[in-house]
Formats: sequence, C-alpha cells, structure tokens
Amino acid sequence: MEWRLNDSRPIWVQLTEQLTERIASGVYPMGQKLLSVRELASEAGVNPNTMQRALSQLDSQGLTETNRTSGRTVTDNAEVLEQVRKKLAKDKIEAFLEGMEKLGFTRGEIIELLKGENNQDE
Repeated sequence: MEWRLNDSRPIWVQLTEQLTERIASGVYPMGQKLLSVRELASEAGVNPNTMQRALSQLDSQGLTETNRTSGRTVTDNAEVLEQVRKKLAKDKIEAFLEGMEKLGFTRGEIIELLKGENNQDE
C-alpha cells in the first residue's frame, strides 16, 4: 500500500491517519507485529523521528502496543478496533454528506440517491 503524503498538514498526522486506516481495514491485522520504526520510515520516505511520533500516537490511542523485546504489535482488542472503524466510517460519511450538500442536494435527496430511487437517469 502506497503512502500518500503532502505538505498541507503535518506529516506525522498524515502517517497516523494512514496507519490507523491500515489497522482498521485489516491491512495490519490484530496482533500482527509491525515493521520497525526505521523500516516503516524508509517505506514511507520520512524521517524515523516523524514515524516514531505517529506510532507513539497509535500507542496512546490503544491501536498498537510496544514491547521492548519484541517490538510493536497491533492491538488484539477487538472492541478498540471496532470503535476506531466506526469513528472512521462516521467521519467518511460526514465528509461525503458535506460534499453532496455543497452540490445542492438535501439529506433526503442524498438518501434517495443512495437507495437507488433516482437511478432512472443512469
């Protein structure tokens, strides 16, 4: 999976978001050992300190756990992962709704489109 980074926001924030999505989507499954900080930083093309900051954020959110002897692993707490998945889903839904409303659609019209009730033009 390719890293998507730009200068619009701090790189560590973007890394945190992308790692969170990878964990929530199962790219990095529960209990999986992650690559080392240096390996992830090299893969993403960023400074190891920047990657460490992102990974520390994941630790503080409970998405990863660090063990001095065996490295960092994805949490095996299914409840934490489900909460993160739901939050990410809500954020994406809200962004979608805001975009549709900018196009002039009401929430009711958006729901109709999603249900397929207005597909006669397609």
